[in-house]
Amino acid sequence: MASQPTWDAVDAYFSDTLVGHDPVLAGALAAADEAGLPKIAVAPNQGKLLHLLALTQGARRILEVGTLGGYSTIWLARALPADGTLITLELDPRHAEVARGNLKAAGLDGVAEVRLGRAADSLAGLVEQGVEPFDLVFIDADKPSNPEYFRRALQLTAPGSLIIVDNVVRGGAVADADSDDPAVIGTRAVHELIAAEPRVTATSVQTVGSKGYDGFTLVRVQS
Repeated sequence: MASQPTWDAVDAYFSDTLVGHDPVLAGALAAADEAGLPKIAVAPNQGKLLHLLALTQGARRILEVGTLGGYSTIWLARALPADGTLITLELDPRHAEVARGNLKAAGLDGVAEVRLGRAADSLAGLVEQGVEPFDLVFIDADKPSNPEYFRRALQLTAPGSLIIVDNVVRGGAVADADSDDPAVIGTRAVHELIAAEPRVTATSVQTVGSKGYDGFTLVRVQS
């Protein structure tokens, strides 16, 4: 049975072969490491997947919930057209500072805006502003709040929009209905919301790789 060393090797092979080395993205990871940020950014091949989904979607407006050091932000922002916009929400001032530096180094500081504060508050503010709907929403922040993030994402999207919820497998713990882990409880709750929501269609995919055993949920807004 394959284990973490094999998953790491396979991820490295696909990343080397299909993604390649990117000095800007490598620099973003290095800056995050130097600043002591958690090593929880998406893997390169996962970042490329986000990029391809945004391109396939033809996304002009992207919303990201959870910035960290801006690694996934760069992947997403690079998929935008010249007149595109990305808003990314971050709670931690240090994370936001690093992300802003990384976006500037990537030449994307005029495209991607980092908004500091509780994501729930920032999302509520976007709803109150009546902003133009987002074509793609990437949710990758504190898992107990996923139900609230999904509810707000529905208010901020339109038919045809995509919502991606990351880290949904929790090492398999998502299948444990008796779990007392707040992250698992929040993850199960958001899937119950998705399942009961007639305006969307969705599926979840398990993954293994350099980030361990996890997965994501892909949601399309239908009406």
